[in-house]
Amino acid sequence: MEWTRPGLSSPLRPICDLRVLDHFIKEARDAEVAMKSCREGCSLSESVSVPQTTVDFDVWEKTNGLDQAHEVQSGLWLLQQALGLLRTSVTNTALHSHLDNSIRNLLSINAVLRSLNIQEYTPPASAAELEGTWRVSLATDLLQVHVNFLRGKVRLLLMDAQACQQDVS
Repeated sequence: MEWTRPGLSSPLRPICDLRVLDHFIKEARDAEVAMKSCREGCSLSESVSVPQTTVDFDVWEKTNGLDQAHEVQSGLWLLQQALGLLRTSVTNTALHSHLDNSIRNLLSINAVLRSLNIQEYTPPASAAELEGTWRVSLATDLLQVHVNFLRGKVRLLLMDAQACQQDVS
């Protein structure tokens, strides 16, 4: 489906307010804190693939916007898969609401990306096909990656989004 044509306004207003992301980061941190204090029924059943969170700013600046978007979207997809698995392997009910929130927030971030006219992401058949990933086997590591990914690459992508650069007159 075609979303925009020159001369027509896009159907979704771009969501450029980073306070939306800050809220998601806060909730991701809350989940991480809750996980750190969890003593029972809070482990991952198997190791999961997660995105790299380190950002080399020189490389990031030189990377074109499409590749940046793809990197962020594939990272969000990996986190969704990983958090989904964690959600099913965690028996601690206090953590369920934190994890449900985190998964919902990742879906909301995808909606934000769509509002910025960032092309829809088609996930690979398996995480093994993605470059720039690593594996974690601890739930606390997964949630730390989640926070860092939102604070890093997701924030950078949203800050530089073309749809948010227009001068509002």
